[in-house]
Amino acid sequence: MAIISVGANLRAPLTSVGPLVGNIRASLGISSFAAGFLTTLPLLAFAAVSPFAPKLSRRFGMQTVLFGASVLITAGVFLRMVSHVGPLFAGTLLIGLGIAFGNVLIPGLIKSSFPHHIGLMTGIYAVSMNVCAAIASGLSVPVAGRLGWNGSLGYWGFISLVAILVLLPQVKLRRSVSAGRAAVQKGANMWKSKLAWCITVFMGLQSLIFYTTVAWLPEIMTERGITVSAAGWMLSIMQFALIPFTFIIPIIAGKMKSQIPLVILTGALFIGGTLGILFGSTSLMVVWAILIGIGGGTAFSLAMMFFSLRTRSSQEASELSGMAQSFGYLLAAAGPALFGVLHDATNSWTLPLLLLLGVSVAILLAGLVSGRNVQIR
Repeated sequence: MAIISVGANLRAPLTSVGPLVGNIRASLGISSFAAGFLTTLPLLAFAAVSPFAPKLSRRFGMQTVLFGASVLITAGVFLRMVSHVGPLFAGTLLIGLGIAFGNVLIPGLIKSSFPHHIGLMTGIYAVSMNVCAAIASGLSVPVAGRLGWNGSLGYWGFISLVAILVLLPQVKLRRSVSAGRAAVQKGANMWKSKLAWCITVFMGLQSLIFYTTVAWLPEIMTERGITVSAAGWMLSIMQFALIPFTFIIPIIAGKMKSQIPLVILTGALFIGGTLGILFGSTSLMVVWAILIGIGGGTAFSLAMMFFSLRTRSSQEASELSGMAQSFGYLLAAAGPALFGVLHDATNSWTLPLLLLLGVSVAILLAGLVSGRNVQIR
């Protein structure tokens, strides 16, 4: 239950922003770069905080840290309801800090709590996260029609309140057990491992693709003649498309010795979807969005599974997760803001989409190394 409740809060506060970027820019008078930074800021928080999450987990226990993370997310969501630039960015930063802890610790929690069902539990976690993310994208514009853009962003704070209530009884019960287990575990040096760095690049690039499309896909589609509401639902469809695969892929990956076939599938989906948006028919835009969505679901699931499959203990899984999500999200943070800058400079989405195509090729190359049947030593 804790894994599901925490997972439900790890994307919805971010994916609810993309369809409302136009409203926010018009209301507050901010630039495209600043609007893109609303998505970049949480990623910078991920990069800054992720290395420290395993250390805090060893000291206080995973449940205690995840409880604190849920409190940060809730506070940030409600702070963004204040219709000013300062609270908007401050709340976004708090959300990013809280999500960072959840991102890092969930793979280790799954490996320690469900060692014989890693694929299944990873799938359940990913589905809970992505279902809420997709719903948030689709409902943001309709809710904003009734409550305003700030009320729409604050609406999702009630989900994080559920996580607080679920985790509260477990904090004292689990703290000593989690801390004790982590204290006796020693693992490999992730920072000196080529495999760990390849997993980090894979994690970062799939995050870059996801957060960039979440931030700008509605704007791209609106420029192509699709209505704002329909563009928001298109983003929602993209995320709904990935949901079945975030459940199925971890189970399949867990039964395979090498995940390279799944990596090749991931690269093909990203490349095909990006080429479709660039050169394909506007009437088939939903097809290109679905291809990118399926690719994103497969890539995210593989990244989560690599943390467990390429390590020997829950502590190693948390350490690899912390490293990958620190440098990986730092890499991903460049995406939304860079897309905004390139669009402003060229007044076109062609160059940004060509960049996304290059990223799709790079994630394939990093995945070919990460998918091999070896463990970090």
